[in-house]
Amino acid sequence: MVEALREELADLTASVRAFLEWHAATGADGLPGHPSALHEALGASSAEGAPAPRRADRGFPGLDAPSPPASRGGSAAAPHPEQRSPAAPPPEQRIAEAPAARPPVQAPRGPEPSPRLAVSAATAPRADTAARASAAQPDTPEERVTRLALLAEEVRTCQKCPLHEGRTHTVFSRGNPLSEVVFVGEGPGAEEDLQGEPFVGPAGQLLDKMIAAMGYHRDDVYICNIVKCRPPKNRKPEPAEMAACSPYLTSQLALIKPKVIVALGATAVQGLIGTNEGITKLRGTWKLYKGSIPIMPTFHPAYLLRQPGAKREVWSDLKEVMRHLGKSAPDRG
Repeated sequence: MVEALREELADLTASVRAFLEWHAATGADGLPGHPSALHEALGASSAEGAPAPRRADRGFPGLDAPSPPASRGGSAAAPHPEQRSPAAPPPEQRIAEAPAARPPVQAPRGPEPSPRLAVSAATAPRADTAARASAAQPDTPEERVTRLALLAEEVRTCQKCPLHEGRTHTVFSRGNPLSEVVFVGEGPGAEEDLQGEPFVGPAGQLLDKMIAAMGYHRDDVYICNIVKCRPPKNRKPEPAEMAACSPYLTSQLALIKPKVIVALGATAVQGLIGTNEGITKLRGTWKLYKGSIPIMPTFHPAYLLRQPGAKREVWSDLKEVMRHLGKSAPDRG
């Protein structure tokens, strides 16, 4: 008798374990709401050992509760043939035949974002990129002048090449930053290094006369150089020095947006378009800076101080510039 009760208890324990395994496999949370539901689902035996009548499981519709499995030792009294329930499928089959697990309950979410807000969020990086592009290419004169001032301050502290070691001042520019004409020279000389302004020595005085002959005041045009620091003994800037300063000049011209560039000497033409041709061959022939801004190469004023006879050719080049700008000038010898 004791052995039979022990076997019955073992069977009941195995049934509970099978039920809980199925319960976990189907993803259900918690046990049935009332203790009797578990008893009914397991098909508990009556006092005489016969299974109690089963009802449809209210917590898990469509699932037949498993019957107690046969005892492991085989010594328990078998139920009467007419009362015997159909053999219960093994746990693996019960799990496979179980209805699909109900999705776990999730916390309620807030309202879905509006499509308009979603579009705005998606386009935010694009708008930010556009803002940066606008900042890189300012449209108003005030913005351009401000950016040029900031660029000049950056040049003032530049140490990108050895030329900074012997300078007194950097030489950024002079004149009107909104001018339609830009004159580009080679680099500062001794006087320019002392004053921090381009073309203030004898060559600069001659350049001012050339500008006046075109009908401009010296401060109506914009004047700058390929390099912003004086090369030792006024020598020609080396390629590495020109390359180090090139971004500054590129930024200057992008902000000024001139209609014409006058390149003064071979070094200026080389720094602008990269050619190694001599100025004698280049002068008087239109070139293009970055495919858009016309360049007129001509002799440097310092050359004219040594070769006054070349002034006639320079004046011819400047008249071509004025013709391009729709201006006229008196014919001079």
